[in-house]
Amino acid sequence: MKKFFIKISLIFFLIPYVFVGQTQKIKELENKRKVLKEEILKINSLLIDNSKKKKNAFSDLENLTLKINRKQSLIKLTNQQINLLNSNVVRNEDKINKLNIEILSARKDYADMVFNSYKSRLKESRIMFLLSSQNFLQALKRSQYFDQFSKSRKEMASSIQDKVEGVKASNDTLKIIISQKESLIESNMIERMELDNEKKEQNTLINSLRKRESTYKKQINDKQKQASLLDKEIDRLIKEAIRESNKNTSSTTFSLTPEAKALAESFSKNKGNLPWPVERGVIIQKFGLQPHPVVRTTKIKSNGIVIATTKNANIRAVFKGKVLSILKFKGSNLTLLIQHGNYISVYKNLSKVYVSKGQNIESLDIIGQVFSNNSESKTTLQFSIFNNTTALDPYLWIAK
Repeated sequence: MKKFFIKISLIFFLIPYVFVGQTQKIKELENKRKVLKEEILKINSLLIDNSKKKKNAFSDLENLTLKINRKQSLIKLTNQQINLLNSNVVRNEDKINKLNIEILSARKDYADMVFNSYKSRLKESRIMFLLSSQNFLQALKRSQYFDQFSKSRKEMASSIQDKVEGVKASNDTLKIIISQKESLIESNMIERMELDNEKKEQNTLINSLRKRESTYKKQINDKQKQASLLDKEIDRLIKEAIRESNKNTSSTTFSLTPEAKALAESFSKNKGNLPWPVERGVIIQKFGLQPHPVVRTTKIKSNGIVIATTKNANIRAVFKGKVLSILKFKGSNLTLLIQHGNYISVYKNLSKVYVSKGQNIESLDIIGQVFSNNSESKTTLQFSIFNNTTALDPYLWIAK
């Protein structure tokens, strides 16, 4: 009996932790699905414009490829969520079945215990057992023993029943979630149909552009060269500011005042929670070295992220600081650098700047306007973060 109750206790002790862990995972997947669905909606509204009379086929292909990649990720996440729900139900039902076998055994043991107790009382009644006591104290203890035995028996039966009902309730909850699973399956089917149509459109665009692939490769390489020259100029400006802070010594890091050091620490503590530099946008290019989304044989490198946003969108500072530099580089639009202690936030592709060098600004201050080219199908901001001269991945710093 003791071993049985230990086994029952372990089962009920572990079930909540397994269930809570799986439930948390399902919630995380659902949150990721919501983010992806929102991104697809933004891609549709910010990038996919079927009303244009003059179309840029290559740009349209980039945008469509981006949407297809997001939709494939959405379908994959949905499948993971469905599989997790199935796994939860199967696991919980298996535990219920095993527990029911244990309960049957327990009920038999319980019945034997009651029957043996009854037989014992036939041989020697409770009154005779009490009257045979040597003194009043012994009689009192024997009476308490009977009461305790009866109480323990009732608690044992009640406890087993309560736990069985608890597990059944958990299983009922999972069965309710199954209806959500059916909804996910239906949603997945719709997404797959849309994906198939988009892939057909993608293939049509690819075939129409195949003859001009070498031209597009050259355009991509030219843009990369221009971006590299701009990055070198930004690097030069940061190094120049570092030298000035160290009074022209050879140090590679900023010499900070106590106030600037506190600002840098505050900036660092906000990693993952910095506001976006635009009110509305979607990331269309990640940080680092990566294949081009369309011409896969061509590599592109970015020391920041590219955010597609609305035409002529206002640009916001992601944190309080001081304007380090306003750069107008040949072949490029305006670039703005803001210093936050030993961190620098960089905003590229601006048409207007509303601040001046050395000006102190607060988080979310409007600092400029993004450049919008009417001949292109998208408006983009290139956003970077540096720690001294080291480029960091901005995606890890802005709020998700």
